[in-house]
Amino acid sequence: MSGTTDAPTPERFFEAASAYQRTEALRTSVELDLFSVVAAGHRTAGEIAQHCKAHEKGVRVLCDFLVVAGFLRKESGRYELSADSAMFLDRKSPAYMGGVLDFVHRPTLRQGYANLTAAVRKGGTALPAGGLMAEENTDWVQFARSMVPMMARPAQLCAQLIERPADARLEVLDIAAGHGLFGIEVGKRFVQAQITGLDWSNVLEVAKENARHAGLAERYRTIAGDAFEVGLGHGYDVVLIPNFLHHFGVDRCVEFLRRVQHALKPDGIALTVEFVPDEERVSPPFPATFAMAMLVATEEGDAYTWSQLDGMFKRAGFRSSSLHPLAPSAEHAIVSLA
Repeated sequence: MSGTTDAPTPERFFEAASAYQRTEALRTSVELDLFSVVAAGHRTAGEIAQHCKAHEKGVRVLCDFLVVAGFLRKESGRYELSADSAMFLDRKSPAYMGGVLDFVHRPTLRQGYANLTAAVRKGGTALPAGGLMAEENTDWVQFARSMVPMMARPAQLCAQLIERPADARLEVLDIAAGHGLFGIEVGKRFVQAQITGLDWSNVLEVAKENARHAGLAERYRTIAGDAFEVGLGHGYDVVLIPNFLHHFGVDRCVEFLRRVQHALKPDGIALTVEFVPDEERVSPPFPATFAMAMLVATEEGDAYTWSQLDGMFKRAGFRSSSLHPLAPSAEHAIVSLA
């Protein structure tokens, strides 16, 4: 008997065709602070509407939609948060991620996806001036501010991968520092470490602000400019490369990694963070689909497989590299020996 197949259904088509509806429902719910209202104990449509300053019917329709989408649960006319919503969408949660919408819904990114057909034909962004990678792009300031909850745990896990004594006098370079969390977490773990954050000058203001809040202002320095052109310095024990390589083509990444290798001490390490799909490039879901974001937003960027990343570091002169999951996030760390 031949293998059976699932009967065809238009459901997947309509889910994809109407996906924008979930996006707008989520955006509206965050704008109304609906999840925080439910978390505070207001469970009926009427109660929620009163505290959200909205119409009861509108809130009922929105909440029912959120139940179907998995963001809320409903029983006997009363709503409560799902586990994910309680963790990430209640404004009082330390892991609140509502601010991430400010970046992923930026006009630049929306325009990139609106021009997806052109990007597919071209093999890179159809946005003007190199897409997101334009110099001093203000979108990156918003990114740096909004991604703190999402990157906090991966940054902590990365710092734990550095096998040095707690009192080691480390010189650390954090490239494309953004919010600065990866360097800051290293500074917290190694109390004599000196951290240097490199990014555009406008983005570095966010990193410096976070360093002050972490009590690391006296140990936090900065280098402003293009990571491919500005002087990196020399003699680093650790160079951090969080969420950077995927913005560029393979040859450009190798060129950059050679600069990093030369900036490290002979026994130094590069610690890279990336979304890494499997070799077939279709799983896990988030790393696999991340390639689309790079297609619409960058000239040559991609989500790179482990074999591709390992090859880049070898071409750049690194002795060896190892891959480390950063669960529960969807990212991996790559530890590369100079």
